[in-house]
Amino acid sequence: MAKQTIVEAVKSGRVLISDGAWGTFLQKKGMKTGECPELWAVERPADVKEIAQAYFAAGADMVESDTFGGTSFKLEHYGLKDRVAEINETAARLSAEAAAEAEGDKWVIASVGPTGKMLVMGDVTEEELYEAFKEQIVALEKGGADAVCIETMSDIEEASLAVKAAKENTGLEVIATFTFEKTVKGDYRTMMGVSPEMAAEAMIEAGADIIGTNCGNGIERMIDIVKVMRGAAPETPILVHANAGLPKNINGVDTFPESPEDMARQVGGLVEAGANIIGGCCGTTPDHINAMKNAVSV
Repeated sequence: MAKQTIVEAVKSGRVLISDGAWGTFLQKKGMKTGECPELWAVERPADVKEIAQAYFAAGADMVESDTFGGTSFKLEHYGLKDRVAEINETAARLSAEAAAEAEGDKWVIASVGPTGKMLVMGDVTEEELYEAFKEQIVALEKGGADAVCIETMSDIEEASLAVKAAKENTGLEVIATFTFEKTVKGDYRTMMGVSPEMAAEAMIEAGADIIGTNCGNGIERMIDIVKVMRGAAPETPILVHANAGLPKNINGVDTFPESPEDMARQVGGLVEAGANIIGGCCGTTPDHINAMKNAVSV
C-alpha cells in the first residue's frame, strides 16, 4: 500500500509529531560559529543522518533536513553558491534514508528558510527569489523529500514565491510557517507586520497544503497563535514547531527553560486550539519530542 500523504494522515484524524531543533544538535556535534551548517550534509553525513535517526527513534512521524539556509543567497556567504543542488539533494537523501530505516510510514519535510533578501528594500527581484527557491526545492525532491517546509518566514511575498516555486516545479506537499512576536497590544505579528490571519489566508491562496508557525515562542503562546490561524483557516492542517520556552541569556549563552515535561503538559491545549502536527524548534531535543509524542498518545 502506498504511503499516505501528510494531509491524508491528518484528515484521517491523526495528530502527527514532527522533529525538534537541528542547529543546536549540530553544535553539540561540534559545529563551530561561522561554519556552514548545510555543508555538514556533504562533509559529515553520518553526523547529519544521526540527527534524523534520533528524532525518528524518539517517536517523530516526520523530520526536516539540514537545508534551512540552502538557497544560493545563503550559501553564497560561504562561497558555495554553485553547490546548491549537491548540498540540498544530499541533505534530503540523508533524512530520507533515516525515514526508510525507521519503523512505519515516515515523512521528510525538507527545510527551506528565508533568503535574507528584502523585496521591499529592492535587494532582490521576485524572479530572482523564485528561481533561488526553485533551484533548492527541486534538488530536495530529487533527494527524496516528501514535502517542503518553508519556515521562519516573516514576509508574505517571499513566502508566497517559495510556495509557488514548490507547487509549480515539484510534486511535493508544501508547508508554510511564519514566526510571530507578541506586540505591546497583546496580538502577534511578524517582523514585517504580518498577522497570523494574514499569513494563513495568503499561504492558502499561494497553494500551501499545510500552514503554521514556528520559532519565536514556546507552546503557551503558540496556542494563542493557532487559535487565530484556525479561525482564518477552518479546514487546512496546521503545523507548530515551538521553542522550548522563551530564551534566557545565562552567562552569555541563550538557554531555553522548558523541560520535555513542561512542553508535554501543554500539548493538549495546542491540539484543542487546532494544531494537527506538533514538533519543536530552538532548544528542543529528542527527549522533548518523545515527551510530546507520549502526550499525544495518551
